[in-house]
Amino acid sequence: MNKISFGERLRQLRDEKDYSLRELADKVGVSAAFLSDIELGRRFPAEDKLVALAKALSIDVATLKEYDFRDQAEEIKKMMFEDATAGVAFRTIAQELKRGNISPEEVVDRLRKNRPRKK
Repeated sequence: MNKISFGERLRQLRDEKDYSLRELADKVGVSAAFLSDIELGRRFPAEDKLVALAKALSIDVATLKEYDFRDQAEEIKKMMFEDATAGVAFRTIAQELKRGNISPEEVVDRLRKNRPRKK
């Protein structure tokens, strides 16, 4: 599981290539503002732009997609609407994370520790 976001990884890759935001945006065919929004986690690129980003950064598209959590976010959203208890669970976790009462790592650790053992 990746511990950094898509935008953070994109920024790392851009820095490794020593591209400015504007340089990479020009190579991909997007605005620097759009690319900045991606790096800040406000937006995600469409499939064609994802491919262009991978090409410009000399990285495999599949490797870049490992940091794209949109599918999982949609699954969580669907679960929240279909199961009220799941919705309460996700909202409670989100509130505790926002308040700083628990870290993401602690959530993962607790879930793994409380998992029933397979026989």
